[in-house]
Amino acid sequence: MATRGRRKQAAEAPADKDKGRYHHGDLRQALVDAAVALIAEEGFGALTLREVARRAGVTHAAPYRHFADKEALLEAVAHEGFRAMAREMRERMAPETGPLERLYAAGVAYVMFAVRHPPHFRVMFGPHFTRPISAPPEPEGEEGAFSLLVNTIKAGQAAGLLRAGESQPLTLTAWSLVHGLASLIVDGQLGEALQGAADAEALARVQTRLLVEGLKRPAHG
Repeated sequence: MATRGRRKQAAEAPADKDKGRYHHGDLRQALVDAAVALIAEEGFGALTLREVARRAGVTHAAPYRHFADKEALLEAVAHEGFRAMAREMRERMAPETGPLERLYAAGVAYVMFAVRHPPHFRVMFGPHFTRPISAPPEPEGEEGAFSLLVNTIKAGQAAGLLRAGESQPLTLTAWSLVHGLASLIVDGQLGEALQGAADAEALARVQTRLLVEGLKRPAHG
C-alpha cells in the first residue's frame, strides 16, 4: 500500500531551471518518472501536474509541453508499463521452447511485473481514464503482453497440449488468474503470507503451474 512521503517543500524551482536541465528531450521521461515516484509514495490523490513539475525541478508550465492534462501523463505511465511488462514476459519466455513451459513463464512474469512495478500496474488497469486506453505498439517484430498470451495458448492447442476449441475462453481464464493474483499481492490482500518478492514469486509459480495443469487437454480427449 502507498504511504505518505515527505512533505511538500515551500520553495519553488527557479523559472529557468528546466531550460538548462532538459535540453536533450528528456523532460517527458523525467515527468513520467516523477509521476511514478509520487504515486508510489503518496498515492493517486497527491498526483497533480504542479506537484510532478516541482519534483522534476521544472516550472509549473513545463509539463504542458508534453501533456495536455493529468490523464495524458497517466497514459504515458501506462504505456511505459505495458512495454515493460511485454519485455519482461518475452525475457522470461525466451529460454523456453514448449508451449506449456512458455505459458507458465508468461504467467509468472505477469505477476512479478506487478510485484516489482505497483504504480505502473495500478495505472495500467485502474479506473483513471475517461477514455479507453490500449497498449502501445511494440517495436517491429516484437509481441505485446496480450499477444504473447494469446499466441502461446494457440500454439499449445495446435500441439494438442491444451484444451481444444476457441482460444478466447482459455486466454481469459489464464489472464483472470494471473491478473487476479497480481492484484491481490499488489493491494496487500494476502497479509502476512508474503514477506517479499521471493515469496510472491514462489506463490506465482504454484498458482501458474495449477493454471497450466487445468488448461491441459484431458488424456481421454
